[in-house]
Amino acid sequence: MPKSFMRTALAALAILPAVAAAPAFAADPLGVGFVYVSPIGEAGWTFQHDIARKEMEKALAGKLTTRYVESVPEGADAERVIRDLAQQGNKLIFTTSFGYMNPTLKVAKQFPNVKFVHLTGYKTAPNVATANARFYEARYLAGVLAGKMSKTNVAGYVGAFPIPEVLQGINAFTRGMKSVNPKAEVRVVWVNSWFDPGKERDAAITLMGQGADVVTHHTDSHAAVQAAEEKGKYAVGYHSDMKKFGPKAQLAAVTHHWGNYYTQAAQQVIDGKWKSTGVWGGIKDGFVKLEAINPAVPADVKQLVASVEKDLVSGKITPFDAPVKDNEGKVRLDKGALNDDALNKMDYYVEGVVGKLPTK
Repeated sequence: MPKSFMRTALAALAILPAVAAAPAFAADPLGVGFVYVSPIGEAGWTFQHDIARKEMEKALAGKLTTRYVESVPEGADAERVIRDLAQQGNKLIFTTSFGYMNPTLKVAKQFPNVKFVHLTGYKTAPNVATANARFYEARYLAGVLAGKMSKTNVAGYVGAFPIPEVLQGINAFTRGMKSVNPKAEVRVVWVNSWFDPGKERDAAITLMGQGADVVTHHTDSHAAVQAAEEKGKYAVGYHSDMKKFGPKAQLAAVTHHWGNYYTQAAQQVIDGKWKSTGVWGGIKDGFVKLEAINPAVPADVKQLVASVEKDLVSGKITPFDAPVKDNEGKVRLDKGALNDDALNKMDYYVEGVVGKLPTK
């Protein structure tokens, strides 16, 4: 080939527009799985978690996809569902019930590259974090409200299982109630289920038959609030604002808010910064609130509740400041305040709760 032709060809190539480099492939969206212990429904524990899932999807639009499985019993079924979600390629999995703790840990060992967050347990692993909310703080406020509004001085509490998380709520509610009404007492009926609207309703009716003019619950449905509405009594909703099921009955609701936490955890996985941690957030962290206070509550009572909330958030008081006595008269704490270790091992009723704790 003549040199002159070669020089001409090279010159022509030099003036051609540069070819853009091939774009880098965008990272695949993060797969995030959720395991729910009850139906999503219209209110309750799982309803709040599903709201949080949607908030996370909105906040991180385009960066992730989500899958969920609802009404998963604790035990072998939970292990199967968690494993299925991991096998489907989800790299972050939230397991949202206390009884999922051991199944989560078992599956996590089999999938070391998947991140797991278990609510509301206490065991962690290199790829398993825990998260919980200090529900008991808002329970204390609800007890203050109930103590001021009750005419019979009796409140009823529908409980799922006698585990520390539930006992914290019962005891905090009782101490809040007694802080403004020394005559107050709390009666408990256990239903041994997280979600059984029929049993929850029956338990609430039983408690109202025992003199309770305020009922609340640590179960997943709105049955207790609905029963109070039908019987003309007061109720404190739990997990969600439940006033649509008891517009006259609901004094207020202790509500849960997981959206910010879920979003932060997912972003950390996306950024490669996720770590196995234990998070326990309260009112000041936005995890729980006492909200939707009934318009029938007098202004001075609302102001009192707001003042107590301010003291809780500032740390001036806690729901379990000494002295703490159980309902058999034994001093459980004579100075200071119960620490997290003591709270997580709580296995007694405080003074003011009627009856004996079921044996394991």
